Amino acid sequence: MTQKYYAIVTNLGAAKIANAAALGTKLNITQMAVGDGNGSLPTPSATQTALVNENRRAAINALSVDPANASQIVAEQIIPETDGGFWIREMGLFSEDGTLIAVCNTPETYKPALQEGSGRTQTVRMILIVNSTDAITLKIDPSVVLATRKYVDEAILTVRQYAEELMTEHNGAANPHKQYLQIANALKEIKDAGKIADVLTNLGLGAGSALPVGVPLPWSLASVPEGWLKCNGASFSATTYPVLAKAYPSLKLPDLRGEFIRGWDDGRAADNARALLSAQAATSIRTAALDYYGADATTTNGTIGTSFSQADSVTSSQPGDAKSPANGALGAILNDNSMYAEQKQGGVITSSQWISVRPRNVAFNYIVRAA
Repeated sequence: MTQKYYAIVTNLGAAKIANAAALGTKLNITQMAVGDGNGSLPTPSATQTALVNENRRAAINALSVDPANASQIVAEQIIPETDGGFWIREMGLFSEDGTLIAVCNTPETYKPALQEGSGRTQTVRMILIVNSTDAITLKIDPSVVLATRKYVDEAILTVRQYAEELMTEHNGAANPHKQYLQIANALKEIKDAGKIADVLTNLGLGAGSALPVGVPLPWSLASVPEGWLKCNGASFSATTYPVLAKAYPSLKLPDLRGEFIRGWDDGRAADNARALLSAQAATSIRTAALDYYGADATTTNGTIGTSFSQADSVTSSQPGDAKSPANGALGAILNDNSMYAEQKQGGVITSSQWISVRPRNVAFNYIVRAA
């Protein structure tokens, strides 16, 4: 029986394939067209440059070498349900420059249009025998082609195998998530990466935050929380705590055990000649009275009163609410802590007895953030 349906390479197509094979280049097959042969089954001819009567031309969905025959190329196109209203009796393959590379005839089939009351997706294929399949390649636009179920199934299988390989490799790695910190080593990794300042800023604890590194904080327990140090005068390393070293360049913490914190004078003259972080002794008051000349006893009349040391200032202004021992209002005496009296010596205190003045207070453990 004479073969009725077949595909052939056109003269122009054969020339392009031979040229690509000789130069070691590729011939890009980009489109497939279908036609109705003007109402009758056409006979393919190598001299053709176009279909007898083309109805539709679109991008190829797939072009592959037949696994059962290495010299055969299988071209495939999907016609969507939205296209139709014509007979299919001929097909042609075109290169990217519009040259008809191969042509074939097919058993006639009608592709209905949706407006006719029927619609279907139809797949058409052309099998072409060539001398060199290596010289032919498929070039498609993924945005305009449709996929067959077989193509999708094969693609899913490929992706699944690739994903399984990745997961096997991922799960077998000692540290599969290098972009994340390991819980057991998180703080060291942050420090090694030089990101301590960034972390503190992100937490709102960096420079200019409500509680920057270096601010002493009253703590209610003897043991300090993780990441904090006692303000006990201890030395520390700038390498270990670079941010803390900026607050205390001497690399020594202030010793706040048993101390009150006082605001720096900064030129106000309320607490003269003080440097930041300098210590100051308490104001001391002598419990025994002295005479005007600073002696413990005298045989003359004169002013007697208490003495003091480490005072911030001496004032002659009397507080408005000052009271006498009998709870009566005091008169306008010009000098604090003194009185005019006639002294009669009855005994002398020979030892110095002083008291330090302090306000009422509650003891806390001062700590500072270590970073």
